[in-house]
Amino acid sequence: MTDEWKAPVKASAENGDDKSWKLLEKTLLAGVQEQRRARRWGIFFKSLTFIYLFLALALFTPLMDMEKSAVAGSAYTALINIEGMIADKEPASADNIVGSLRAAFEDPKVKGVVLRINSPGGSPVQSGYVYDEIVRLRALHPDIKVYAVISDLGASGAYYIASAADQIYADKASLVGSIGVTAAGYGFVGSMEKLGVERRVYTSGEHKSFLDPFQPQKPEETAFWQGVLDTTHKQFIASVKKGRGERLKDKEHPELFSGLVWSGEQALPLGLIDGLGSASSVARDVIGQKDLVDFTIEESPFDRFSKKLGASIAEHLAMWMGFQGPALR
Repeated sequence: MTDEWKAPVKASAENGDDKSWKLLEKTLLAGVQEQRRARRWGIFFKSLTFIYLFLALALFTPLMDMEKSAVAGSAYTALINIEGMIADKEPASADNIVGSLRAAFEDPKVKGVVLRINSPGGSPVQSGYVYDEIVRLRALHPDIKVYAVISDLGASGAYYIASAADQIYADKASLVGSIGVTAAGYGFVGSMEKLGVERRVYTSGEHKSFLDPFQPQKPEETAFWQGVLDTTHKQFIASVKKGRGERLKDKEHPELFSGLVWSGEQALPLGLIDGLGSASSVARDVIGQKDLVDFTIEESPFDRFSKKLGASIAEHLAMWMGFQGPALR
């Protein structure tokens, strides 16, 4: 009797275990299926996001072209912005400005080019590249005039570029000029002596480390470096004189080449500019084509970030070494 009574209990326990395992199995399978569904939806939404970004990118460029074709039925004035520091890897680099200029001059509907300038200057090399290209394009396309319009600031290297234009305009309160060259660095010799730090540098040339901020300056090296700056300054002056010609009142005002700046109202009688006006007023009243089409080459945010990162590293490295090349600003 006892054995017969226990057997059903054991069977019942086994059935309970089976049901428990089946329930656990179903729960696990449901969890796995839910994860799979979540993964599929995640992939779907990620794919949808990438497709959206791709389409937006694909549509953005044609829209930019459509902006230019908005006045496709008539002639227009090309606008090129020169903003910020004029330097390699910057938005106002020679590559970007020259590319914009060439595109504008090659467009048959362009009747004039306006350079809208708001810059403190920068590299004499980059400014010289742009100056030479403006002169070349003007010679190739004599019917297309170039007008530089200074907004807030058109100083140093920016004025270097502006002087290559047919005419220069500015607001009465704009800052114009600063025809000069500068190079700056730091000297840490006294600080190192106070800290008891000894500088050790090894070179294979007598003057290879003449800009080292951790060593005393030598009179002959200082004179040499000043000669480099003076030569660059003379090149700057020669280009401005060539571009402005007899309009520049430099004989009566030799201080024009001293690095000083003037307001637009003051710059007009000095011959630094030809008139007062804005980009829109020059397009409307001087060129005769009020419609402005922007030909400024603009880099993508990623390109700007990567270039700024590289330029920042190089700049800090140069500052750490105590070297900063000549700059028109």
